[in-house]
Amino acid sequence: MICSMTSFSRRENRDELGELVCELRSVNHRYLELFVRLPEELRALEPRVRERVAARLGRGKVDCQLRFVPSRNATAGVAVNERFAQQIIDASGVVGQMLHGSVPPRAMDILRWPGVLETEEMDLSPVHERAAALLEETLDGMVESRRREGGRLAEMIVQRCAAMRLEIDKVKTLMPQLLVSLRERLRGRLQELSAELDEGRIEQEMVLLTQRLDVDEEMDRLRTHLDEVEAVLQRDEPVGRRLDFLMQELNRESNTLASKSSDVEMTRVAVELKVLIEQMREQIQNIE
Repeated sequence: MICSMTSFSRRENRDELGELVCELRSVNHRYLELFVRLPEELRALEPRVRERVAARLGRGKVDCQLRFVPSRNATAGVAVNERFAQQIIDASGVVGQMLHGSVPPRAMDILRWPGVLETEEMDLSPVHERAAALLEETLDGMVESRRREGGRLAEMIVQRCAAMRLEIDKVKTLMPQLLVSLRERLRGRLQELSAELDEGRIEQEMVLLTQRLDVDEEMDRLRTHLDEVEAVLQRDEPVGRRLDFLMQELNRESNTLASKSSDVEMTRVAVELKVLIEQMREQIQNIE
């Protein structure tokens, strides 16, 4: 099933360690372009995040953001460097003797001394594992969203292909009447010139005109390209670039058809084909 490149997915998780939020946004882009925003606590996860996103998403400009708000109970604690604090107390006693009985330092004075209080590092490994699992859930949601939107795009493209086939069938119906009309116009011009009508020459000119106006090959190639478009839509892989190439081929054949048109209705068909191709091309820009 084809996938759209435009999507959004958000998941969140909360436990005794804190709250985690993961958000993924993607828009269409020629290649995979990934922007990762992580808090300092999760900075070490960046290589893992990039690897997992690249493994799940083929194309698109993707913005990935992870947020972590630790709970009050999970914040890092503090510890007293008892040995250093004792050294400060001893030093204060020595200085007090030198000053003949100065007031000993208060507890808060000692705690304010740099190095007495040490911050205990929080064990972030459980948070990292939770964040990695949450990323996978968010990616699952994005892939599913992309597939749903891709299904809608595929349905629209199939409808346009069917409309193009109807226009191609009109050309087949128009051609016999178009040749009859050309024959009559040719006779009329010769009569206006008071020229002697040479049936053999008229037939020769009609053969040349028919060859110049023959669009059977263009019609066959258009049908072949439409068959390929519908077949590509059934593939379970990124197909955006292949579809874009097929739109170029369809557009080339419709241009050739327009250049061979010598009738208002044929011109209208050629214009309608180009409109349908452009509608498909615009939507294909969003397909992975």
